[in-house]
Amino acid sequence: MATQEMTMTVQEVASRLAELCEEGKFETAQRELFSDDAISIEPHSTPEFEKETRGLGAIIQKGHKWDAMVEKTNSIKVSKPLIGMNSFAMTMKMDIEMKGGRKMDMTELCVYTVKDGKIVAEQFFM
Repeated sequence: MATQEMTMTVQEVASRLAELCEEGKFETAQRELFSDDAISIEPHSTPEFEKETRGLGAIIQKGHKWDAMVEKTNSIKVSKPLIGMNSFAMTMKMDIEMKGGRKMDMTELCVYTVKDGKIVAEQFFM
C-alpha cells in the first residue's frame, strides 16, 4: 500500500524555513521547501543578479553565486513569520563580510507564497 505524502501547512513551511535560514542552511531549505518551478524576485537587478530567477535549479545556482561572494557570515537573525492564508513574511538580518573586506549589515523583508505545501515564490524587499 502506497503512503500518501502529507502536504505541509503554510505555518509548517514558514517555521521550517525560518529554522533553516537562521542556521544558514539556505540550499537545504530550497531543496526541501521550494517547488521545482519557484520564482525568486530581488528588489532590483544588479550586475551579479537578475531581478527575477525562475526554477529551483536557477535559484540554487543564485545561492552558490552569493556564497562565492561572502567571506564570512557573522550572524543571521530571522523574525517569527507572519502567516497569511497562502503566504508568509519574515525579516532576515545578516551580518556578513564580503570577499574584499566589505562588511554588510543588511535587513530584508522576505515574502513567500505557498501552494500545495511548497514555496512557489519568494520576494525580497530592502
